[in-house]
Amino acid sequence: MNWYGCWTLYSRETRRFLNVKMQTVVAPALTAVMYLIVFRYAMGERSVPDLDVPYFNFLIPGLVMMAMMQNAFANTSSSIMVGKLMNMQIFLMMAPLTAFEVTLAFLAAAVTRAFIVAVVLLLVLVPFTNMHIEHLWMIMFYGVCGSIIMGGMGMIGGMWSKTFDDMALLNNFIIMPLTFLSGVFYSVKQLPETWQTANHFNPFFYLIDGFRHGFLNVGDTDPSQAVLIVSLATATTMFACWALWRSGWKLKD
Repeated sequence: MNWYGCWTLYSRETRRFLNVKMQTVVAPALTAVMYLIVFRYAMGERSVPDLDVPYFNFLIPGLVMMAMMQNAFANTSSSIMVGKLMNMQIFLMMAPLTAFEVTLAFLAAAVTRAFIVAVVLLLVLVPFTNMHIEHLWMIMFYGVCGSIIMGGMGMIGGMWSKTFDDMALLNNFIIMPLTFLSGVFYSVKQLPETWQTANHFNPFFYLIDGFRHGFLNVGDTDPSQAVLIVSLATATTMFACWALWRSGWKLKD
């Protein structure tokens, strides 16, 4: 295991987004705050039906998790896309790093960026609410797994895309709809039964619901039962990243 090389790649990926922190950390946090302000005044003092939780408290964990997932995806996808367009990725493939070490470094950097964004968001929002941490392990488990899954999807998307238009297609027509329809802004119990069933095939739904359960101790599913589903999705994503990078899929074109 080349720990030094793995750390070097992780450090490069981390410094890359920290060098433009206004774009990669502050801007996503500001966007989430705008969502909260809009919904806070649109929904007033209403509670979420069936969950008996103030809508403002319900919204915060969902928005934090959504920001984490989107930033994890953006971190890996943009890095690989830029590397491909500048013909720099070939040097990384020639470096004395195995596919496992490259995957580990990229995903660790994605998780780091996701958690920095989450901490910034929570520091801004928590003073305005009485929300507490109920289950820290759920917050950490679903936060880390969600970041790994989205970071892995960003890696695969970056390898697959030939242009930024391809990346926009993937982001706008797959990632964004799955995220917005996963219960960030509402409880899925409010949906018709058909849509409730459809949501159970969306892995993002389990991530957001489990993360929210860690703060509010309520949710649409039993998060302990979703651990297996999320663990399998995380392991599958990591394996796919490793296998595709190892084969040089779309990177040698």
